[in-house]
Amino acid sequence: MALKPDIQQVLLAQGAVFPEAALTDPGASRAYLDRSRTPRARPTPEAVAFVDELRIDGGPRVRIYRPDADGLFPVIVFLHGGGWVMGDLDMHDATCRKLANGVGAVVLNVDYRLAPEHPYPAALEDAIAATQWIHEHAREYGGDPQRLVLAGTSAGGNLAVAVSLKLRDAGGIKPRLQVLIYPVIDSDMQTGSHREYATGYSLEHRQMQWFLAQYVPDESLRRHPFISPAHATSLAGLPATITITAECDPLRDEAEQFAARLRRDGVPSELTRYDGQIHGFIGMYGIVEDADLAIEKLCRDIAVYVGGSDEGKRGCLE
Repeated sequence: MALKPDIQQVLLAQGAVFPEAALTDPGASRAYLDRSRTPRARPTPEAVAFVDELRIDGGPRVRIYRPDADGLFPVIVFLHGGGWVMGDLDMHDATCRKLANGVGAVVLNVDYRLAPEHPYPAALEDAIAATQWIHEHAREYGGDPQRLVLAGTSAGGNLAVAVSLKLRDAGGIKPRLQVLIYPVIDSDMQTGSHREYATGYSLEHRQMQWFLAQYVPDESLRRHPFISPAHATSLAGLPATITITAECDPLRDEAEQFAARLRRDGVPSELTRYDGQIHGFIGMYGIVEDADLAIEKLCRDIAVYVGGSDEGKRGCLE
């Protein structure tokens, strides 16, 4: 299927591609990283009833959102994408607000440490610390720690699975749901979609190789399940999972194969592919029609698993 017209316009406007020199030249690599961390225009954020920002003791900065509604809310831990090397609290601020209002949930946006300055396992440690913190403090913000959701886009989806695996193996906290939005699942990067969409569709195969090298410079670690969940021995006992993929995305096949494997291992697993779309499209609501549709559907689907305020449920359907 061809790219949809609205996303074609986005690609044309983006222009620049990943520089091949960054793979081998440290100077070019640093220059690319610096350019990529330049603040960009974001969607206009909608209002929520409450926002607070703080640093967890010994852990990352977080931003907390609560909707204008009554009751005890489910809690969503949100982990941004950016290949483990980019992103901050502003990257998906608008998305977190939409989830807070649309589901009727407390949302915790996590500013985990970035590579290459902080390689693996720094980001995972921060994601776990944030999850444990909100589980302990959820009721202070009107949240229900028993209705915990781990959510993330791209590298953040990878971290969400890694947190789920670690919590499953440790016992104790049991998330109700994980939401994986075009997640990084397999460090091998040998699927058909990695070949078919290697270049020209925003995220590039060689760019993913570079991201992984920044996050996990030690190649011997890259097949560890906390880095490459595709290599986990078993997925049994993980939370129910919602997976979203884009057709024209190098990561499509590994995410869809993971969704199927979850089902085989007895985990409730739902998959939605958006045809004619690229990696990162969900953050383009107001510009790309499928982004608006995907966020609305995601709010409804999360509410099915963990509830949410009546106001939030109605807002998803309007």
